[in-house]
Amino acid sequence: MSDSTYTPPDVWTWEAPSGGQFASINRPISGATHDKELPKGAHPFQLYSLATPNGVKVTVMFEELLAAGHDAEYDAWLINISEGDQFGSGFVAVNPNSKIPALLDHTGDTPLRVFESASILMHLAEKFGAFLPKSGPARTETLNWLFWQMGSAPYLGGGFGHFYAYAPEKWQYPIDRFAMEVKRQLDVLDRQLAKRSFIAGGEYTIADMAIWPWYGQLCLGRLYNAATFLDVASYKHVMAWAEKIDARPAVKRGRMVNRSFGEPKEQLRERHAATDFDTRTQDKIG
Repeated sequence: MSDSTYTPPDVWTWEAPSGGQFASINRPISGATHDKELPKGAHPFQLYSLATPNGVKVTVMFEELLAAGHDAEYDAWLINISEGDQFGSGFVAVNPNSKIPALLDHTGDTPLRVFESASILMHLAEKFGAFLPKSGPARTETLNWLFWQMGSAPYLGGGFGHFYAYAPEKWQYPIDRFAMEVKRQLDVLDRQLAKRSFIAGGEYTIADMAIWPWYGQLCLGRLYNAATFLDVASYKHVMAWAEKIDARPAVKRGRMVNRSFGEPKEQLRERHAATDFDTRTQDKIG
């Protein structure tokens, strides 16, 4: 049915999958669909994730903490959302919203669950005193942009990305609507970065780690094959920032963790030690 002829019913009911990529895992109810315990490794931090932009935020944070000398060793376990791993009983117990990433922090007397990527970034930043100013205007500005990303990226992903790349048909109205909004957001970032080295000012923070996996990777041609369509090259300050963040060794490692797609040499589906980057990528283990 064309979107121009659809008349919403008085009460919506779930009658059939919506179509398009990921339709098989979308449903209007929450909770577990099957019993499945989560694995647990030897480190205090147990991460359950996938290398989507939201997942990359947290693995970049862990790798940056380790690079800065913090005792932040972690186990990262792959959650394959296309197979419904996020609906297993163990995962739902950690995140009742069934979205990656989810973290169990075993550093205290009892395990602490942390879900939503911004919450995980803040939790780790405050635990280690890193990548988030402790007080004052700099802290507020960092949090401004952290939550800007949380509020803005759904228009990029669930809005533009869905209708441009994943919907079963190409419809002009939603593509135009969300392309306009994404370009407005890129302009917001471009103006912010015109006189600043990083998103919140002169220092690299969790705001950069949150925004780069979405908007930085979009500009680098890694999301939705839409860089030309959105004319990302015209946002020169965002492009320069995206390339600068991309060159960081910890970011390169973070992008690889829990990755189950792309080139095999860039896939480290599970991460349990720093040496795994040299010995356990998919090109080495098949």
